[in-house]
Amino acid sequence: MQITVNEVGGLTKRLKIVLPKEEVSRELDAGFKKVKNDAKIKGFRRGKVPRHILEKTYGQQVRAEVAEKLIQDTYFDAVEKEKLDVVAHPEIKEPVFEEDGSFSYEAEVDTRPQFELKDYKGLEIEKDKITVTDEEIDDEIERLRKEMAPLRSVEDRAARETDIVMVDFDGFHNGEQMKEVHGEDVNVDIGTGRHGQEFEKKLVGLNKGEESTVEVDFTADSPNPVLAGKMVEFKIKVKDIKERVLPELDDEFAKDVGEGFETLTALRDDVREQIYTGKEQVRAGDLNDRIMEKLIEANDFEVPARLVQFEINEYIKQMEETLKRGGMTLESAGVNRAEAEERYRETAVKRVRGDFILKKIAELEDIKVLDEDLDNGFERIAKQYNMTVPEVKGYFQSRDDMLPFIGELLNEKVLKLLSEEAKFTEIEPAQESQSSAAEPVEAEDNIQVQEKSGE
Repeated sequence: MQITVNEVGGLTKRLKIVLPKEEVSRELDAGFKKVKNDAKIKGFRRGKVPRHILEKTYGQQVRAEVAEKLIQDTYFDAVEKEKLDVVAHPEIKEPVFEEDGSFSYEAEVDTRPQFELKDYKGLEIEKDKITVTDEEIDDEIERLRKEMAPLRSVEDRAARETDIVMVDFDGFHNGEQMKEVHGEDVNVDIGTGRHGQEFEKKLVGLNKGEESTVEVDFTADSPNPVLAGKMVEFKIKVKDIKERVLPELDDEFAKDVGEGFETLTALRDDVREQIYTGKEQVRAGDLNDRIMEKLIEANDFEVPARLVQFEINEYIKQMEETLKRGGMTLESAGVNRAEAEERYRETAVKRVRGDFILKKIAELEDIKVLDEDLDNGFERIAKQYNMTVPEVKGYFQSRDDMLPFIGELLNEKVLKLLSEEAKFTEIEPAQESQSSAAEPVEAEDNIQVQEKSGE
């Protein structure tokens, strides 16, 4: 086997591999022998078909199968012989059966980046101080009141900010109807933002049976590709208005919420604890993000193009699956694939670079994923999705299925170490401005398409 390695640029290398005619001839003979034993050709008994007849009928098929086998049998040996640390599947190019009987092909590969890791212990990280205000507790108690309140239809007034309004709607852009933006008997809980605050606010003041037209301007970076960058005109018909009959805020209400709450004070204490725990979980994720930002900022190096493209492809795949659930494609949603790829490229580069950094720290610190880590991971998934552990394990049938999961668990262990070693400075959390709450960002996230029924 002859191997030639050429630099393509950066981390990408091109291997040209030439296999001797003796090896190629042996594999071709085996391929035609297999076909000969099974071939059914008129005028010849099975197993007695001459080679030149097989060449005419099955030559292309046999050569394709032999080429694939030769590549599979020799590629990894070539990589090992050249001591290349390859990090992604190769791109195989120009497989050729040469006139002299040899076989050649090219394999374009990406190699692992080499970089000197900057200091990663004792990172100085700011973390938000956790506080739970009486107002937050009041809001959660009020949410519980609404959740437990029976509904009754109202006929003698217009919709208010706390009502649930059943509507039909159709979306239009530049005067043309958007067939994907359509809803029938949709229950809009005004003030929750589930259908977008901007959209919900337009329903206040409308009466049952009334029809109205409202406009919502969606920004270009909206996560909903159907609506992104468009001024959408909604034609709405109000079919029903329901109000909540809120229970009295007393000890009896606390008892109705759940067992163990004998008084309203006990309920408020429990709510305070739940809010605090929720904020702790959010802060833990935020701290990991800040740690990664520090690491990526300190370690700037080139990353393999194929891994970046893989990340981008996964992002596009998720977008396509989301659209598919609404009966759409990228094309029907007006999404330009190339533009979407470029928008996500910087994020993909950071994700790949961050993964290399964490894996290198794992090597330096001798951090490994143990059986108990896998068991804990399976149990966590089972709890999250209300499954049994054996059911979860059933989704990890092969090594390729397990590798991403193991990588995720390894990164978690590394981040845990970095968090334990970090130097944290507690700061007051940033306050959300009043203006940001009024922007139609939530509308972009939550306007539903092709809705057919209410809640």
